[in-house]
Amino acid sequence: MIAARTVRRGVGAIVSLAVVAGAFLVITTPWQGVERSTLSITTRPEPATSVLSCDGPLVAVGRDVEDPGALQVAAGARIVSGTAAGSPEPVPGEIASAIEGADPIPSFSAEPVDRIRADLAAAQSARVAADDLAGFAASTCAPPAMETWLAAGSGLTGAADLVVIANPGDVASRVDLTVFGAEGRTAPEAGTNILVPAGEQRIVPLAALALNEASPVVLVSASQAPVQAALQSMLTRTLVPVGVDQGGATGLPRMQQTIPAFSAVGGGDEHTDTTIRLLAPSDDTTASVTVTPVGGSMTAASFTDLALTAGVPIEVDLETLPEGRYRVEVQAGAPVVAAAHTSTGADAGSDFAWYGTADDVRVPTLVAVSDGPRPQLALVNPGPQEVAAVLADGAGAGEPREVRVPAGGSVSVDLAAGELYRLDPAGGTLRASVTFTASDAIAGYAVVPADAAAAPVEVRPR
Repeated sequence: MIAARTVRRGVGAIVSLAVVAGAFLVITTPWQGVERSTLSITTRPEPATSVLSCDGPLVAVGRDVEDPGALQVAAGARIVSGTAAGSPEPVPGEIASAIEGADPIPSFSAEPVDRIRADLAAAQSARVAADDLAGFAASTCAPPAMETWLAAGSGLTGAADLVVIANPGDVASRVDLTVFGAEGRTAPEAGTNILVPAGEQRIVPLAALALNEASPVVLVSASQAPVQAALQSMLTRTLVPVGVDQGGATGLPRMQQTIPAFSAVGGGDEHTDTTIRLLAPSDDTTASVTVTPVGGSMTAASFTDLALTAGVPIEVDLETLPEGRYRVEVQAGAPVVAAAHTSTGADAGSDFAWYGTADDVRVPTLVAVSDGPRPQLALVNPGPQEVAAVLADGAGAGEPREVRVPAGGSVSVDLAAGELYRLDPAGGTLRASVTFTASDAIAGYAVVPADAAAAPVEVRPR
């Protein structure tokens, strides 16, 4: 028994030593690793439907003596719309007008083809000559957005401006209107929690939001669904109508802004009533403004170290400018919004227009040219290298022509009214706008860049 117990103990000791030695070897001996890449799938998101909504007809207010606040259609709009050459035609839609008995507001949509987002463009124009409203207006039909800045209009006596909100989607939207004025940022009760049902329009008088404000800026904020927002501006002096404009939207706040072109009519020593409206929504800052002829390099006017108080708009008076078309560059130390205003005079037969800032065009984009006098395309190159852009009419089916835009410079191209063009920045970056110019009719709108294709997304299962 003693011998057997001794044997078992000896065997146990040997096994224990073997286990310890094996563990030591596992810890200290490098093992051949097995590398295995994480399973992943690269896919491109499904492109969304392209949707545009137009501003609709020119609207008159105060024509009914029994109901001074009633709105009436003053002049219908002429629409130019289409998709890129070879693509299916856009599908027209209808938005119920806020004016009782009025025709629906047009909208357009285009479905993706072969997982490629459809390029869609539309624009409108209208002219009116009545005792209470006169002038020419042109605007681009724009995609709905969750945030829109309207840097235009006035709440002073003689102005009868309207904030126009349309919901071209299938989901109701809640909209809040924030006003920036002489007292800073305010949230007027008339602009709070506005319900805009799917496929419907709402119109709010600017006087209900910014009464007696000389230089208001309105922020349109949507929730639940995006909306398309615009401002119709109307002005009378001593009961004489002296102009009308539609659009009013400008680019989102950023530190550098470009207005590719505005028209100065009259010129010489005559005052052109040309101003630049600026707002720093969130932070005090300083800004500089430079005005240069489109296609030229000599500065026509410049302003430096303009003090901006957060939430309070200012206007820079350009006083007199020779007749022509000019671009505006704004540089600030904090994000700002900007717009330019000019008029052809102050008497009967005059007109005025607001011109917003332009977003970067980096991919081929359709440009719709509404019906109007002397349409011209302004191209601005903010980059350090020349851009050899390609422009083709017929929505891209026409003969392409090369347009060279110098680094930091601009060029002007004559267009045909009622035409669709395809603008290809050829790998560069451009900012563009369309202007219309006559002694009694001026207007303009920025080119809305096409959406770039969504970047591929790498999906890794968890």
